[in-house]
Amino acid sequence: MPANRVMPTEEAADLIGLVRDLATKELGPRVAEAEASETFPREVFTMLGRAGLLGLPYPEEYGGGAQPYEVYLQVLEEIASVWSSVAVGVSVHALSCFGLHTRGTPQQKQDLLPDMLGGELLGAYCLSEAHAGSDPGAMTTRAVPDGGRNGGAAGYVINGAKAWTTHGGYADFYKVMARTSGEPGDRHGISCFLVPADADGLTADPPERKMGLTGSATATMRFDGVRVPADRRLGEEGEGLKIALAGLDAGRLGIAAVATGLAQGALDHAVAYAKERETFGTKIIDHQGLAFVLADMAAAVGSARSTYLSAARLRDQGLPSATESSIAKMVATDNAMKVTTDAVQVLGGYGYTRDFPVERYMREAKVMQIFEGTNQIQRMVISRALARPGGLGGQITVAPTTQEN
Repeated sequence: MPANRVMPTEEAADLIGLVRDLATKELGPRVAEAEASETFPREVFTMLGRAGLLGLPYPEEYGGGAQPYEVYLQVLEEIASVWSSVAVGVSVHALSCFGLHTRGTPQQKQDLLPDMLGGELLGAYCLSEAHAGSDPGAMTTRAVPDGGRNGGAAGYVINGAKAWTTHGGYADFYKVMARTSGEPGDRHGISCFLVPADADGLTADPPERKMGLTGSATATMRFDGVRVPADRRLGEEGEGLKIALAGLDAGRLGIAAVATGLAQGALDHAVAYAKERETFGTKIIDHQGLAFVLADMAAAVGSARSTYLSAARLRDQGLPSATESSIAKMVATDNAMKVTTDAVQVLGGYGYTRDFPVERYMREAKVMQIFEGTNQIQRMVISRALARPGGLGGQITVAPTTQEN
C-alpha cells in the first residue's frame, strides 16, 4: 500500500495524489513489457513534462513547479514505487538542468530552461569516464577554444568520451564536463557545457547491457571534434567540477528517494503475497518468522524516507546539507538492497521468477548503491566531515514559519 505522507501544503498533497493516479494508470501497465524488451519509453518523459513533473524544484518563471525538495523527492519516490527506470530518468533530467539554473546567465535561462523543464527537451549528464568514475578530476575529455572559424563566433571543440550516460543516445541535450586547462588530476581545469544532441561529431555507443533498469538507456557518448558555441558554456572556465559536485548533492537526494520508492514497491508486493499465500493452513504473514522479516522491511523503508526528508528540509532552508545528502543516499540505497532481497525471500521460489516483479526490484536496487557516487564514496564523504573541526556541527536552527491570515 502507498506510504502515509504529511505534505507541507494542500497543493503538494494534491500533487502527490495526481502522481499516484498517473503512476497507477499510465506507468503501471507499461513497465513490465518495457523492462522485458529493454525499450526506452521516451514518450513517458514527454507526458511527465507536460504534466509539470520534470521541473518541480525549479522556478515558475521558467516553467518549473517551484516546489521544495521535500515535495519533489516524494514525487520521485511515488514514481519509483511503480517504475524505477522512469524515476531515475526524472532525477537525471533534473540534474542535467541544475547547472543552467544555478550558473546560467539570464539569457541562457530564458533561451533554454522553459523547454528543458517542460519536457520538450530531455537531458543527460556527462561526468564519468571509463577511467575516471569516482575520481572525476582524472577526466581526459578536453574542450579546446577554437577562436571562431569561417568567420563564426568563438567556441570550443570537444574531444573525448563520457561513460555511463543515462539517456545516452536519446537525450536532446547533454550537460558535459570537459577539461579546458591542466592535466588529468587537476580539479580546477574543468568547465561545464550544454551540448545539443544534434551537434556534429557527437555519437552514442550501443546501450550497455545492464543487470537492471533495462528500460533506461545507458551509453557511452563520444565527442569527435564536437564544436560548442561559447554561449553554451555554463559559468566561468574552471568552474565545471564545482558545478558538477553541487549538482551531485541534489542528485544523491534524488537517488535516495528513488531507492526508497523502489523498496516501498518491493515491500508492497511482499505484503500482498504474504496475505494471500497459505502454508500449513495459515497465511504466511501470520507466521512470526516471516512477519518479523516484513516488519524489518517496513522499518528500513520508513527510516530511509525519514533520512532523505531530513536532508531535503535542510536543503530547503538553505542550510548545509551535503553530508546529510550523502548519508541519505547511503542509508536509502543500502536499505533498498536489503528490502528487495528479503522481498524475493518472502515469495520463495516465485520471487526468483519473472512472473512477479520483486526479482526486478532486486536487480534494480543494486545499481542504486553505485551511481551518483558509490556508497564507499559516500562513506568517505561522511568520514571526512566527521574529521573536520566540529564534525557535523551540532548547529541548532529555528525554521521560518508561515502564518496564514
